Amino acid sequence: MPSLIITETLTQTQHFNMEQDDRRRNKNLGKNFICRLQCMFSHSTSESRLSLEDTQQWSQSLERLLESKYGLATFRTFLKSEFSDENIEFWLTCEEYKKIKSSFRMSSKAKKIYEQFIKAEAPKEINIDYYTREQIKRAVKTPTLQCFDDAQKIVYGLMERDSYPRFLRSDIYRSLLESLAADAIKG
Repeated sequence: MPSLIITETLTQTQHFNMEQDDRRRNKNLGKNFICRLQCMFSHSTSESRLSLEDTQQWSQSLERLLESKYGLATFRTFLKSEFSDENIEFWLTCEEYKKIKSSFRMSSKAKKIYEQFIKAEAPKEINIDYYTREQIKRAVKTPTLQCFDDAQKIVYGLMERDSYPRFLRSDIYRSLLESLAADAIKG
């Protein structure tokens, strides 16, 4: 009987130590990620340092998350860790595409986007329906700034319903919040 009690006590102690290790690891993950984010954007002065308030606002909507340079970088990192970054890459590429003024550049870029994201078996193929894929296939022959709009809306919807909720529950986001909250308490 005593050996059973000792074994049970040891198991409880090991479980407690593992939980402590997990908390310590998550705290370090948050700190390390804050450092990486701030180093990535240290050359820029347009947006202040990463704050707890800004980071909490990312949970209000996907749009709010993507509007923040730190939010976007964190979300991209999360998606890359899940090997599912093709949607955000496509969405960002479309945003850049919409800024093109030259018809030659537009045509060239449209073909590249089609080859990289839209075409069946593309290296970063996005999940869109057959009709939209065929519509874009025809549109890139004489591209406009709107030729990817339908696919971009589909992809945004997928991210909003699937990737974004997973991101909000992820260790990377939770540990970032915890780390920033701890820093805010310290002052």
